[in-house]
Amino acid sequence: MTRERLYLYDTTLRDGQQTQGVQFSVPEKRQIAETLDALGIDHIEGGWPGANPTDSEFFDNRPETKATFTAFGMTKRAGRSAENDDTLAAVLNAGTPAVCLVGKTHDFHVTTALGLTLDENVENIAASVAHLVAKGREALFDAEHFFDGYRANPTYALTCLKAAHEAGARWIVLCDTNGGTLPAEIGRITAEVIAAGIPGTHLGIHTHNDTENAVAGSLAAVDAGARQIQGTLNGLGERCGNANLTALIPTLLLKPPYASRYETGVTKDALRTLTRASRMLDDILNRVPLRSAAYVGASAFAHKAGLHASAILKDPTTYEHIDPTLVGNDRIIPMSNQAGQSNLRMRLAAAGIEVAPKDPSLARILDTIKEREDQGYAYDGAQASFELLARRELGLLPDYFEVKRYRVTVERRKNKRNQMVTLSEAVVVVKIGGEKKLSVSESMDETGSDRGPVNALAKALAKDLGPYQAAIDDMRLVDFKVRITQGGTEAVTRVIIDSEDGAGHRWSTVGVSPNIVDASFEALLDAITWKLVHDGVTLA
Repeated sequence: MTRERLYLYDTTLRDGQQTQGVQFSVPEKRQIAETLDALGIDHIEGGWPGANPTDSEFFDNRPETKATFTAFGMTKRAGRSAENDDTLAAVLNAGTPAVCLVGKTHDFHVTTALGLTLDENVENIAASVAHLVAKGREALFDAEHFFDGYRANPTYALTCLKAAHEAGARWIVLCDTNGGTLPAEIGRITAEVIAAGIPGTHLGIHTHNDTENAVAGSLAAVDAGARQIQGTLNGLGERCGNANLTALIPTLLLKPPYASRYETGVTKDALRTLTRASRMLDDILNRVPLRSAAYVGASAFAHKAGLHASAILKDPTTYEHIDPTLVGNDRIIPMSNQAGQSNLRMRLAAAGIEVAPKDPSLARILDTIKEREDQGYAYDGAQASFELLARRELGLLPDYFEVKRYRVTVERRKNKRNQMVTLSEAVVVVKIGGEKKLSVSESMDETGSDRGPVNALAKALAKDLGPYQAAIDDMRLVDFKVRITQGGTEAVTRVIIDSEDGAGHRWSTVGVSPNIVDASFEALLDAITWKLVHDGVTLA
């Protein structure tokens, strides 16, 4: 059976940059574009050339891609020809093989926001698209506020679409700009657009997530006949975001009827890089990945309840809708004081540790977990620390090094510009074999700002581990969470640290102490030890 082609169009570099607090640098844009290209995206929209210096510089230095690189702009202004519109010229001068122009299709916006007659707006659309085609570019028309416009005046909204289509637009993209149209209505209206003469093979969908329906709305448009989907990595975008490609792509490749009916530019091998691509973007944004994100979240395949874990042990399909490895993710059996032996054995098996069902060490590990959680530890969100605890109980944890002592100081002083600043410094002494090593590190970053005592400790601890240094050089701390588990003078601090390495592996460790620095140091030690274990490092 021949499958129909669905085309994926990414707008992370433009729509994603409209997210509050997001601003990509040129190198970051290149990194994102290269990742999207490797994934198999058909069109990569690079931004709006001429709108700001960053976008202009990026188009001057954009990477070579298999994907069709696309510049974004708007239709020409009224009162001048397309050939003499400087804004349109800036978009064309970017030299991309495709250009996407946005234009109004809601009569209210035309008369109120633009102050034009309805006929003037239609002429602007037609002339702009025809100009792109005459210049040899693949033309796309983003029909802004289309669904609102279609409700208000379907005849006029369709007239705008037909003007773009007749002028030669390769894609007419129906935009739910306000994000309030529900999937059933998107499907119905998309079908009516096709019935009115716009072929589905030339029709795209662009949804926003203001009702948490952007993915569902995109699929409804596909069901109705649209053959291009626009979205962003991790659902970035203005307000509540855009359709999330990290949810749409695996759904299209793995779920019936889409998997059997359609094909995309994303291969099954490329799909296995999806989780890493998602986390790469979060890393660029310096934000913690959403654990509950579909397919790629750290908790997407986590099974905490004992009943669930017992069933997963027998057959993963009992509580998993796909194999997590298909999207580059991992199954997690969290350990907590709700855990039973089924959870424990499953989690140990995932770590490559096989223990017989009746092994008495299982009861000892569970007792230790429950005892430590009573002290404030939380292994539900710190799987790496749990694994080290279990390995220690089973006699399977190498004694790589011993920390003999550490010291942290925080100094507050005035600098040469008479500004009050802080400086943290850490000293760590470790013993490896029979040799002691002393490392000292400050917490100052490249901007001259103090990153705090935990940062200084992390840098000092990872500065010189002798024969193990090469294994931890690509490690870095990506998140740091603090929770006070008891109140008053008996307060206990729990610290959970998320770490990541160059291969994209991410793991969490926990430390508990009345002293926040000591709790942090315990979590840091676990993070390094787990990395050594999982890289198969042997004792020196």
